[in-house]
Amino acid sequence: MPSARHNLSGSERRSPAGRTIGPADPNEQIDVSIYLKDSPAEAGADRAACRDARAQRLQPAMQELADFAKAHNLTIKEQDPGRRLVKLSGTVADLQKAFGTELKCYEHQGRQFRGRTGHLSLPATLADKIEAVLGLDNRPAATPKVVFSRNAAAAGYFPNAVAKLYGFPATPGLGKGQCIALIELGGGFKKADTNTAFHVMNLPPPHVVAVGVSGGTNTPGEDQGADGEVALDIQVSGAAAPHAKIAVYFAPNTDQGFVDAITKAVHDTKNKPSVISISWGAPESDWTDQAIAAMNGAFADAAGFGVSVFAASGDRLASDGVNDGKPHVDFPASSPGVVGCGGTRLSAGAGRIADELVWNSNGAGTGGGVSTRFSAPDYQSGVSLPASGRGVPDVAADADPNTGYRIVVAGSVETIGGTSAAAPLWAGLFALLNETRSKPIGAPHATLYAHPAAFRDVTDGDNVENGYGYSAGPGWDACTGLGSPDGAALMKAFEEKTG
Repeated sequence: MPSARHNLSGSERRSPAGRTIGPADPNEQIDVSIYLKDSPAEAGADRAACRDARAQRLQPAMQELADFAKAHNLTIKEQDPGRRLVKLSGTVADLQKAFGTELKCYEHQGRQFRGRTGHLSLPATLADKIEAVLGLDNRPAATPKVVFSRNAAAAGYFPNAVAKLYGFPATPGLGKGQCIALIELGGGFKKADTNTAFHVMNLPPPHVVAVGVSGGTNTPGEDQGADGEVALDIQVSGAAAPHAKIAVYFAPNTDQGFVDAITKAVHDTKNKPSVISISWGAPESDWTDQAIAAMNGAFADAAGFGVSVFAASGDRLASDGVNDGKPHVDFPASSPGVVGCGGTRLSAGAGRIADELVWNSNGAGTGGGVSTRFSAPDYQSGVSLPASGRGVPDVAADADPNTGYRIVVAGSVETIGGTSAAAPLWAGLFALLNETRSKPIGAPHATLYAHPAAFRDVTDGDNVENGYGYSAGPGWDACTGLGSPDGAALMKAFEEKTG
C-alpha cells in the first residue's frame, strides 16, 4: 500500500507572469536540487568541525531519498552531505509524478521557461526531512543590481580611487591569501577587459577563476547588463584588495542556480573564499519559503566557516520594483545572515570626500526598508526601526551611476553604479581586514552595530518613491544603514583581541 503523501512545506508557487505556451515536454531531461533540513544542534556551530557529523546524520535521509528516486525512475547525479544536497535527474513525466506537480511552458519578456503552481508533495516521512526541491520551475529568479549611467558627462571614479576616498587600509599583502567569491547569474568577463582596467589603475590584475555551477558558464557577449555586472564586481572588489584571489561562481538565473552557487561557494574547499559578494536579488515577495530557507541555511554555514556575506539592497527605491503601493525589500540582502549594502551619491575633490547623500536619481535609487519575512535580529536591538522586522540595509557605499565607477566592459569604459557596486566594495574591504587576522571575521553584524563611529553617517536624502519610503537621519536608517565605510576605523573595530 503506498505511503501517505504530504505537501512540502514552503514549496507553494504562484502562477508565473507571462503567457502559457502549453505542457512541458514529458521527455525533457532535467536536474533538481534537493536540500535536506539542517539540524537545530548545528545552529551557530563550527561547520568545519561538524562536517563528518553532518554526513553521518544525513545518511539515513539520503538513503531514503535514494530509494524514492529508484522507485520513480530517477537517478542520483550528485550527493554532497556538506551542502545537504542531493541532485536527481529524470524526465519531466517522472519528476511530475515523483513530486505531485504539473509543469507547463511559459513565455515572459522574450524568455521561455518551465513553471508550476501550488505545492509539491512527497511521502510523509521524506517530506519532513526535506527543506527544498529546486529546479522543477526554472523561471528567472533575480536581477542584477547594476545601473549604467545615462549622463554623458558622468566621469565617475576609478574603483581604487573610491577605496582610497573611504580610507581602505593599505595592508601589507593588499588581500594576499584571501579569496573573494562573486555570485553571478549570467554574463561573463573577458581577461582583456580585466587587464586593461587594472593597467589603467596602475594595479596588478587579480587572479580570477571562473567556477561553473549547475550548468552555468562564463559567457561574455550575450547580455550587456549581466556582463557589466560581472565586470563591475571583479574590478571593484579587485581594486579594493588587489592581491586577493577572485572566484566567480556562474550559475543559471533560477532559484536552483542561485542557491546552488551560494552553497558551492560556501563549501568550496579548493578556493576557500572568506568573503562572498552577491549583486543579484529580487523582492522578498517573489521568493518561495523553501528557497529562502535553503539560502539561509547556506548563510548559516557561511557564518560557521568564518565567511562574511554581502548583498546589494536593490536599485528600485523603497518599492523594490513592486507596483502595489507598498514598500518592499530585496532578498537575499534582507536575510539576517547577510550584510545588506545600500547606495549613496558621492562627491569628492582633491582626494577627499566633499559630500555624500542617499542615492535617489532619475527614477532609481537605493533599496531599503523593513522585511516582512524576518523579525528584527538581536544586532539591531539598539537601533530605531520604522516598523517591526529586520531593517535593510546595514551599510552603504557609492552607488549612484552619476558618481559611479569607471569600468571596462567589452573593450569600452562605462560609468556604472547600482548597489551591486557597494557589495563588492565592502567584500574587498573585508578581504583586507581578514588578511590581518589569524581567522576570518565571519558574520560581522554584531561588531558593525557596536561601532557606529566606524562609519561615515549619511544623514541627507531619501529613497521615497510615489509618496512612500524612508528618509536618512543620524544613526541607522532604512536608506544607507549605519553609513558608508571609514576603513581605518573599521580596521580598528575588527582587530583581534589578545591577552
